[in-house]
Amino acid sequence: MVYDYAIIGGGIIGLSVGMELCKKHPDASIIILEKEEALSQHQTGNNSGVIHSGIYYPPGSLKSKLARQGNRQMTAFCKKHGITFEQCGKVIVATKESELPLLEDLYHRGLQNQLKVEKISLEELYEVEPHVNAIAAIRVPSTGIVDFSEVSAVFADYIVQGNGNIALGTEVMDIDDQEDYVNLVTNKGKVRSRFLINCSGLFSDKVTELAGIKTDMKIIPFRGEYYELNPDKRHLVHNLIYPVPNPDFPFLGVHFTRMADGRVLIGPNAVYSFKREGYRKWDFNWRDFIEGATYPGFLKLARSNMKEGLKEMYRSYSKRAFIKEVQRFIPEINEDDITSATSGVRAQALDSEGKLLDDFVIIRQEKAVHVCNAPSPAATASIEIGKEIVGAL
Repeated sequence: MVYDYAIIGGGIIGLSVGMELCKKHPDASIIILEKEEALSQHQTGNNSGVIHSGIYYPPGSLKSKLARQGNRQMTAFCKKHGITFEQCGKVIVATKESELPLLEDLYHRGLQNQLKVEKISLEELYEVEPHVNAIAAIRVPSTGIVDFSEVSAVFADYIVQGNGNIALGTEVMDIDDQEDYVNLVTNKGKVRSRFLINCSGLFSDKVTELAGIKTDMKIIPFRGEYYELNPDKRHLVHNLIYPVPNPDFPFLGVHFTRMADGRVLIGPNAVYSFKREGYRKWDFNWRDFIEGATYPGFLKLARSNMKEGLKEMYRSYSKRAFIKEVQRFIPEINEDDITSATSGVRAQALDSEGKLLDDFVIIRQEKAVHVCNAPSPAATASIEIGKEIVGAL
C-alpha cells in the first residue's frame, strides 16, 4: 500500500497535523509512525501544561502569530470536547530595579502582539498572589493551564475515527526518495507514502538528514528540571507567577505553575542534556553527547553564556542554590517545602554560529515538510501549526 500522507512523530504536533489532514482530506490514507509504544511520551507529555499567550515572541514572527491564534483555538477546542482547562492568567513580576525597563519592554511587546496585557499595582498583584515578592508586575489574562496529553488523546481519537492509522513502536531508520513516493524504512518494514511530514521533535534534524537535506542547524537538548511544592504549601501560589526573562540567557527562568490537576511546579532550570531523551541527571548517550558537545554552534553558545550556564548547572545539583532563587519571589518557601518532580527536555535548534533559533522552522520539499524547530509554545500553537502545514501542502 502507498499512503497519501505519512507523519513521523506521535506528539501533539504530529497528531494535530493528522487531525487537520483528516478534516481537509477525509478520503486520504494517513499513517502516523511513532517509535514509542504510546503517544505523547516526550515534549508533549513532559511540560508544565501552560496555554501560552505569545507575549514573549517578536511581533510578526511565526511564533507570535501561531501562539496568539493557537491560544484561542486551544481553549475553544477544550470547551468543545470537555477537556478540563482553566484560563487563569499569569503575572510577570520584577523583583529588582534593573528589571523594570525589561518589564516595560515586555509590556509593550504584548501590546504589539495584540494581547490584552495589564499593568497592575502592587495592591492588585497581592489580591491575586498575596505571597509574592515584587516591586512591579504585569498581568496576562489569556494564559491558561491544561493537560496537553489529554488534548493529544482527543487528536488521536479524531484520526482513528477518520480512518487514519497510528503505528506505535515503529521507528524510521532510513528514507529513500523515489520518483512517485517516499520509501520509509522502519524497524517493522517499509512504509510507502506520497508525502512525508516530519514532526519528530528531538530527532527532527536527524530525520531531515535522512531525507537528504543539509541544514545549518542542530537540535540541542536542554533538560528542564522541576520541583513540586508540597501539598500543605500550595496555598502560596494561586495561579502562575513568572519572572522577567533575562535577555542575556534565552530561557524564561524559574517560575511557578499551578497545574490542571492542582499540583504546583517550580522551575524549570535549563541544563544541557547528555542524551536527547535524557530526563534524569545521569542519563547519558555517547553519540548524542559527542554530536552536541563538538558542534561549533554549541561551543560558541557555551562560551557566550558560560556564567549563566554554570549557574543553571549549580542549581541543578544544589537544592539550596535552587531555593535561594525561589525565595527571591516567594520568601516563605523553604527547602523542606519542595520535592523533586518531573523533568522535560526541550528540543531547541541551534545554528552553527551559536544562535538559538527563536522562531518555528518549517522546511518544505517537493514531497515532504519538515518541522525542524518547534519548542514551546508549540503545544499551545499545535492546532494552528497543523493548519499552517496542511494549508501549505
